[in-house]
Amino acid sequence: MVLPLRALLAGRRRLPRPAARRLCPLSLPLSRRAPLSAPLPAAPPARLRSGQAEAAGGDGAMLRHLARKLRASGPVTVAEYMREALTNPGQGYYTRRGGVGESGDFITSPEISQVFGELIGIWYISEWMAMGKPSTFQLVELGPGRGTLTEDILRVFKQLTSVLSKCDVSVHLVEVSPKLSEIQAVMLTGGKVQPNPEDESAYMKGISKTGIPIFWYRDIQDVPPGYSFYLAHEFFDALPIHKFQRTEKGWREVLVDIDPEVPDQLRFVLSPSRTPATQNFIQPEETRDHVEVCPEAGVIVQRLASRIEKDGGAALVADYGHDGTKTDTFRGFRNHKLHNVLSAPGTADLTADVDFSYLRKMAQGKTATLGPIKQREFLKNMGIDLRLQVLLQNSGDTATREQLLRSYDMLMNPEKMGDCFNFFALLPHHRLVHPDKKDKPESKSPLPPVAGFNELLLK
Repeated sequence: MVLPLRALLAGRRRLPRPAARRLCPLSLPLSRRAPLSAPLPAAPPARLRSGQAEAAGGDGAMLRHLARKLRASGPVTVAEYMREALTNPGQGYYTRRGGVGESGDFITSPEISQVFGELIGIWYISEWMAMGKPSTFQLVELGPGRGTLTEDILRVFKQLTSVLSKCDVSVHLVEVSPKLSEIQAVMLTGGKVQPNPEDESAYMKGISKTGIPIFWYRDIQDVPPGYSFYLAHEFFDALPIHKFQRTEKGWREVLVDIDPEVPDQLRFVLSPSRTPATQNFIQPEETRDHVEVCPEAGVIVQRLASRIEKDGGAALVADYGHDGTKTDTFRGFRNHKLHNVLSAPGTADLTADVDFSYLRKMAQGKTATLGPIKQREFLKNMGIDLRLQVLLQNSGDTATREQLLRSYDMLMNPEKMGDCFNFFALLPHHRLVHPDKKDKPESKSPLPPVAGFNELLLK
């Protein structure tokens, strides 16, 4: 794609943040927790024992809450366990802690290098231009973390003010964590926000440091309709999953229960019979012996696809995942290390690989889909090598250059983030195929390729 963006990639910009290491979950040995890929006997209840619940990082209130619930009503699905552990209003990990960043439990790509966010910003500008430069531009981010990625994107928008001058740009953040929304507000607006606007579906609003309106919502359905570009970076991996195991008696759902032999310790068990989720989510053609399904991800993709079909725009998903091939990927992170998923709930991040084949299916043909494509391929297509060379040339000392190279290696190395993370896009059908191309193939000029998924050409 030919874009007037060479100045952005070649500009003398501030250098990336210090390289904060995030271990790619797929490159780590998973032997620290028992795998679920082996068949679990149905009777007596099979269990994968967790370590004794720790109180470090919390007072054990979430574990006590879950233990009371399990003793009263029996085992719960893994989805319900994740939902409680991550988003419980009082003791959930995201609502209480939200450990993003070097001092937290995990580091994301935007925290490693500003170049990542710059290139995402370029992607949105390039798609906006390819779609005819609509007069409105809603940037909607799902689960924006500390707001670092949005900040970098807005800086790109600021540098390209002349390109966006006739466009009404606004930012809409979908965030359930009160703590993270406060951090985002400080980073993006300097803390100058208005809580609980009476006339809006947003629970908070403000103006960015670059002069763009920002709104906060708890659900994507609260975001007003309109021409929108959606962003989901490491969002879908934290949504609750159901886990299923193939047995001699057919498919059974994996549940979480209290261990009767060890007080206040959790274990995995198999449902004694098929559950409603088993009947709804296991496909007849499934060949794997263990399957993870995220219904919430499917619902959100359906909503995104419907909005894009009706109002226009696009969605970019960046996450670690697979294309319908993997089995047991459920894991926890705490202090940048793998953490037993059943130990000390509420004190660690819980995550599972995104099944992009499921997202593609749930788009239901309402939009076209591209990817998944490896992060290193996407960033290379977006011009990361050129940007790195410019920053290296403009850096004044050896330490800074070494830092730049470390950040680049973390993002691009196949054994680190380069192959672990994938990019996936939802686009209107007309963005890829002219409506009348089939009948009059010579009547339309070629469509511009989609940046990132094709090589980005700069002139």
